[in-house]
Amino acid sequence: KFSTYATWWIRQAITRSIADQARTIRIPVHMVETINKLMRTSRRMMQDLGREPTPEELGKALEMDPDKVREIFKISQNTTSLETPVGDGDDESTLGDFIADDSQVSPYDATSQQMLRENVEEVLAALSDREARVLMMRFGLGGNKTMTLEEVGKKFGVTRERIRQIEAKALRKLKHPSRRKKLQDFLE
Repeated sequence: KFSTYATWWIRQAITRSIADQARTIRIPVHMVETINKLMRTSRRMMQDLGREPTPEELGKALEMDPDKVREIFKISQNTTSLETPVGDGDDESTLGDFIADDSQVSPYDATSQQMLRENVEEVLAALSDREARVLMMRFGLGGNKTMTLEEVGKKFGVTRERIRQIEAKALRKLKHPSRRKKLQDFLE
């Protein structure tokens, strides 16, 4: 009969249309079918067990890897708008206002870095120009890349042993209590 035949195709067309249109982020139809199968199995097992089934139990029932089950649960989570109001509605705070931007340096860290930079410059000012430049090249300070004794020696036209001596002398000067105190706080 045509009606029996058409019913199946109409149902499939509706199901696929819902799968394509229902979510903010489109999930492929085969994945929607897998999610639905997982949810049905999860509900059935919840009734049988009287508790939420573990990913391992669901994986065993569906002949699926438990990690794949966890991944499917992650995919199936609903999206939430960052413009969703938060709180009692008196103020106009949104969810997006409370999410930190990890790509930005926090004001505390930026201030600490700036203070460290200033203190290092101040401490290096107590050294001779040559000693300060050697340390800056050796330790990659002031935008320099870290250089070996050999590389610094070539820049100054001296041996790496002479650069090692200059570096050791400069570091001894920096260990003086008055200079050491300025940098000690940043080690904690």
